[in-house]
Amino acid sequence: LVLHARAYAQDQNAVALSPELTAARTALDKYRDPIAAVHDGYFSTLRCIEYPSGSTEGSMRYPAGGMGVHFLNVQLIAPALDPAKPQVLIYEPEGDQLRLVAAEWFLPVEAVGPARPTTFGKELEGPMEGHKPIMPEGLHHFDLHVWLWKANPAGVFSPTNPAVKCPRSGYSFAEATPKMVPHRPH
Repeated sequence: LVLHARAYAQDQNAVALSPELTAARTALDKYRDPIAAVHDGYFSTLRCIEYPSGSTEGSMRYPAGGMGVHFLNVQLIAPALDPAKPQVLIYEPEGDQLRLVAAEWFLPVEAVGPARPTTFGKELEGPMEGHKPIMPEGLHHFDLHVWLWKANPAGVFSPTNPAVKCPRSGYSFAEATPKMVPHRPH
């Protein structure tokens, strides 16, 4: 894939968002270019994630759909969530380009106190295992996907988007949804 974003003044998939989510999207718009994300410390996990069948028994409840290619910034993993600094940016492969479609706020279980973590007035999903093979299975965490740039029929906070498809290539990957793990508050 060529790592540059197409310039688009008007997104045909414009998403209606609350003022708080609009502010987050505006702060993150520079990452429509994945090279800008790399320059700011985000690293691609290479694989395009899609769950064509949705959840499996004993796993997180994900509707059928795709996520895309995750770019993770480990420097942003901290005990507090910043709406303008998601730990993960998510891109959808589109031809030979990557298109920014969502952001993900991510907290390892060890960083979470007794209360479930929240951002944008929503509880994060989890706790769950790491999404193997793109991260260690033992990296138990909470996360919240927010579809800021691509409309999602399943909802702006759904972990998957049925409109996101992964092209069949050496870097596409349909995985089983991560298993739930117990939340043991500190």
